[in-house]
Amino acid sequence: MSELAAAMRRVGFVPVVTIERVEHGPKLARALVDGGLPMIEVTLRTPVAMDALAAIIREVPEAEAGVGTVLSVEDLSRAAVAGATFAFSPGFTPELLAAGRSAALPFIPGVATAAEAMQARAHGYRVMKFFPAEQSGGIAAMKALQAPLADLLFCPTGGITEANLRDYLAQPNVVAAGSSFVAPVADMQAGAWDKIAERARKLRKLIDG
Repeated sequence: MSELAAAMRRVGFVPVVTIERVEHGPKLARALVDGGLPMIEVTLRTPVAMDALAAIIREVPEAEAGVGTVLSVEDLSRAAVAGATFAFSPGFTPELLAAGRSAALPFIPGVATAAEAMQARAHGYRVMKFFPAEQSGGIAAMKALQAPLADLLFCPTGGITEANLRDYLAQPNVVAAGSSFVAPVADMQAGAWDKIAERARKLRKLIDG
């Protein structure tokens, strides 16, 4: 997990993507990698998500492709078999926390409150997804959690935009942030890969300052 946290801090941003056609996966991954955003969260929200993930891993090895919207132990197992490099969940269940500790890939549970963060911490987790970030207190919540839970790192997702991204990344307990705005479904449907790559490059410059 420390290696994943270091990689997340290095890239600063994890595009959250919803892929509707398998062939879009490698094209999208190539656009994001070329734009400087190699860590990609493929959400398990479509029937082709796992196949698209496999295609990315096979055709764009430079991408660090993981999965999101992990809701069950079965989802976690399928992600590991597919070769995902990490797995995010919007929340957690006791079963997921237990399975994540012995999973073949780093599992990052989602939390929205201090109580949930403490529960995940008690199970050995130190890196968590903060979701939905803006609706759960945003940057003010990140600041409030820093003192009592100083050994935890968060990846806020939900309501992250170009306007607030750098403010999130300025918080010492934020290791990276995630959002879907860099690769909207409409652009994928239109085959606007250059547009996605350019948006990624712009975001890379914003993060690097």
